[in-house]
Amino acid sequence: HRDGKVSVLASAQVVPGDVVVLEAGMIAPADVRLIEAHHLTIDEAALTGESVAVEKAVAALSHEDIPLGDRLNMAFKGTVVAYGRGLGVIVGTGMKTEIGRIASLIQEQEEVKTPLQKRLAAFGKRLAVAALIICAIVFVVGLMRGESPTLMFLTAVSLAVAAIPEALPAVVTISLALGARKMVRKKALIRKLPAVETLGSVTYICSDKTGTLTMNRMAVEKIFLNGELETIPPAGQALAEERQFLFQAMALNNDAVLAGDGSATGDPTEIALLAAAQKAGFSKDALERQFPRIGEIPFDSDRKCMTTFHVAPDGRIFSITKGGGEVLLGKAEEWFSPEDRKTLDAEQVTGASTEMATQGLRVLALGVRYWDALPESLDARSVESDLLLLGLVGLMDPPREEAKGAVAQCKSAGIIPVMITGDHPVTARTIGARLGMIGEGDKVMTGSRLQTISMEALVERVKGIKVYARVAPEQKLKIVKALQAKGEFVAMTGDGVNDAPALKRADIGVAMGMTGTDVAKEASHMMLLDDNFATIVGAVREGRKIYDNIRKFVKYTMTSNSGEIWTIFLAPFMGLPIPLLPIHILWINLVTDGLPGLALAAEPEEKGIMTRPPRAPRESIFAHGLGVHIVWVGLLMGLVSIATQGWAYVGGNGHWQTMVFTVLCLSQLGHVMAIRSDRESLFVQGLLSNGPLLLAVLLTVGLQVATIYVPVLQGIFKTQALSVGELALSLAASTLVFWAVEVEKVFRRRSRKKEPSLLC
Repeated sequence: HRDGKVSVLASAQVVPGDVVVLEAGMIAPADVRLIEAHHLTIDEAALTGESVAVEKAVAALSHEDIPLGDRLNMAFKGTVVAYGRGLGVIVGTGMKTEIGRIASLIQEQEEVKTPLQKRLAAFGKRLAVAALIICAIVFVVGLMRGESPTLMFLTAVSLAVAAIPEALPAVVTISLALGARKMVRKKALIRKLPAVETLGSVTYICSDKTGTLTMNRMAVEKIFLNGELETIPPAGQALAEERQFLFQAMALNNDAVLAGDGSATGDPTEIALLAAAQKAGFSKDALERQFPRIGEIPFDSDRKCMTTFHVAPDGRIFSITKGGGEVLLGKAEEWFSPEDRKTLDAEQVTGASTEMATQGLRVLALGVRYWDALPESLDARSVESDLLLLGLVGLMDPPREEAKGAVAQCKSAGIIPVMITGDHPVTARTIGARLGMIGEGDKVMTGSRLQTISMEALVERVKGIKVYARVAPEQKLKIVKALQAKGEFVAMTGDGVNDAPALKRADIGVAMGMTGTDVAKEASHMMLLDDNFATIVGAVREGRKIYDNIRKFVKYTMTSNSGEIWTIFLAPFMGLPIPLLPIHILWINLVTDGLPGLALAAEPEEKGIMTRPPRAPRESIFAHGLGVHIVWVGLLMGLVSIATQGWAYVGGNGHWQTMVFTVLCLSQLGHVMAIRSDRESLFVQGLLSNGPLLLAVLLTVGLQVATIYVPVLQGIFKTQALSVGELALSLAASTLVFWAVEVEKVFRRRSRKKEPSLLC
């Protein structure tokens, strides 16, 4: 309606002040203040995360700063009209809508660097400085001993090259790519490659409730009849007659439609009632043939009831009324019973309804009334009275079966799961308690409280809160920022438009692939193809393994580089000539380091990977003794090489340089086999548990032997063929590093029998 005329316009053409008509199936073109609402219900799940369509009203709201899910007199742009009809005035378009405000929040957020990017950046800076200092020292010491300036310059440059693990970018990329490929098989699609490793670093997983922790569909959880509150009976169990009629009534007083493939369409609540009836053994089609519907009074938001009329095979007519628990209690005075009537204890039934509501259940009641004939006037006031109560039904969006185990696994891995939802606090608490996220005394923080609390106060309290309810988009962002301010690495899951700003800001944003909006997917780092919280936990396991393998590569290559540096650095101080030529250094760095190092990316995960705490957010890549290992094992390599050089050189053996070259290469290969696990012996792991690494080691040994015995390569590498005795001595000396690391692991196992592995 514009200027007194009714016309059809594209949503891009509407402006504030226009009056728009909203009907079932339509998408709201803008933010609309409702002025008429006839049974109008709107699905706002994409905006608020609430799984049940919201019934709208036109009455003014008395409070300010009301959460989106409670603004009942508004229809928001992008939400879908599920039922009914309405009329409203446009109050916001484009960027001035709630969707537009979320778009602004997304634009304002900057993506944070991943933990691996931060650690590798710091590692690169330190390494560059260390390499320059070492090269300068080696060059100066060589000149002081009278070595050729040209030789020392080439040696210093070669050492500089050797000190830099140039295969590291390749190893990181290959590890991440292998992890991404493995994750997609487990229903986790990686959009941004660094996210693979980031998952292994997270300390908090902030998850949406609807669809991720829950099934995203309503289900009947409990029933109350004849004074007993009970869970829904399992399929196939024989039912008493009054229970049978309750489930029959769920199917008969129901407009949901069941498709041939088992899927259902209609109101989520009615679909849940239909599913419960089917589980109890009652087919809607069969019941409608037996008790055909002959009349109805549709649901009305004022009455909060729906009534259908049916005729039994013996010709008797009965009506079934379904509505809110408290509504039907005022319309019934007796229980339904096939034998004799029982007076209704209103206080008992009200208590049961209250108990179900406090458990986060949506309570409905069903009643029946018998008629001599179909009433001429289907007037709700006269028809929906003098009912016989069939029972109460409690419904909710239940937790996923696998979610509880995933939450427990998170806790055992030192990761804290947090629920952030737009749903009601009671429902959020119930789901949180059933999943083991919160205990009896834990508090649920609401969006209204988040609105008033300062950022500084939230930062102080944020680690004690595990469930948030009725949360607005910018509040999800506020929670993520508060956790990051405490030094935590945060994974945020979400599917709605309202989740996008927090998804982008989080250390890793996880969107839902099945129900997620395009906006959420675009803002995320990873998508769950099955919308399952348990999939995140599996991805965390893969992320931890990848970081372990990257650390193993750093341990291997930096120890090898350390061995080369110690060998060249210490030899002059012991009165020995420079033990390696520049080409030897480059060969070791490119071939001996490269091939086995790349194969470490295929190393299987270590035992207990999900029973150890996550890495400290600011932890160095050299933490947990890695730096010490690099120094002492590198020094051992250097000493073994120099000892071999000293024995051969002093004894007048002209093959001393080839022997040093061989010992250093083979020592590194023994080292790579020993560091496959931080604690477990290679003899327990088995040589075949990492086939690519075994092949890489054998290939490298073959190439090294070729440099010694192939005449063409001898001229290039300045080597001489070793005798059997010299080769045997070189092999024996090179195994010392392997045995030393195995002994180190023995002491680690003895001292940390009750501790988790600290490799990560």
